Amino acid sequence: MRHPSNPSILDMAVRGNCNGGIAGNSSSTPQHMKMQERDMGIYEKYGPWALIAGASEGTGAAFAHRLASEGLKIILIARREQPLAALAAELQAAYGTETLAASIDLAAPDAIDKIAAAAEGREVGLYISNAGGDPNGTAFFETDIKAWTDLVARNVVAVMQACHLLGAKMRERKRGGIILVGSGACYGGASGLGVYSGSKAFDLCFGEGLWAELRRHDVDVLNLILGRTDTPEFRRWLKSRGALMPSDVATAEDVARVGLERLPYGPVHNWGLEDDDAGRVPQSAAARRNRILAMEAAMQDLRPAQG
Repeated sequence: MRHPSNPSILDMAVRGNCNGGIAGNSSSTPQHMKMQERDMGIYEKYGPWALIAGASEGTGAAFAHRLASEGLKIILIARREQPLAALAAELQAAYGTETLAASIDLAAPDAIDKIAAAAEGREVGLYISNAGGDPNGTAFFETDIKAWTDLVARNVVAVMQACHLLGAKMRERKRGGIILVGSGACYGGASGLGVYSGSKAFDLCFGEGLWAELRRHDVDVLNLILGRTDTPEFRRWLKSRGALMPSDVATAEDVARVGLERLPYGPVHNWGLEDDDAGRVPQSAAARRNRILAMEAAMQDLRPAQG
């Protein structure tokens, strides 16, 4: 779930001058997109199991509904046990899909061990990192360092460990996908956003590196960079400040739909922007992709020959 604090600063930056919560959803197809990827169904390419971290509500729950409707089995991970159990029951009733709800604190040192236990014996073809909001919403020195350390554990360490655990098996199978749900805050820091922005910047660069490594193994990776999104968390934040819901927000359902549509494109989709449109962010998705490919080409001379 996205960071709610002062969303007009950096989360809005990714949106450029677009109006409307779902602007830019029909963005042009990148040239590297393969026809067979477009024709292949979600289950065939990313099934049979999907693991969603941060699945209890909002965009995480929307991803779960979307994937369950496509026939995937779902592993739901979040800290709060009751909402997870309710969502699991809802998915089973609506789609008849097999689900597993695992209450895991992603900031805990043993989080990856519990994720591994949940995934044990299940072929996870899709990992969605949707957790990692900023519950603090305060200036750096006004919050205890443990809170910031926990944020980094959730947004950085848990993401990296889960990608290593699940992505390695996708790489072996030469099939799968990873979506890192991010925030426009990844493109720069601001007062009260330093740790959060830094963690999301890590996820962005990390995801781009994964895309470069895994694309040759037919595993898709996407950084889905969001602006303001209508989620229960965002509504709670608005209510706490006596503010009304803006008109130019995305819905969680649109986020899930577009995220899955854009996954084969990689490595970045800036919400509300065409592939070659930078808006107010430093670089368009196309420019970032081309930079990675250029770096990959330059690195070939430095890598040892494959025997």
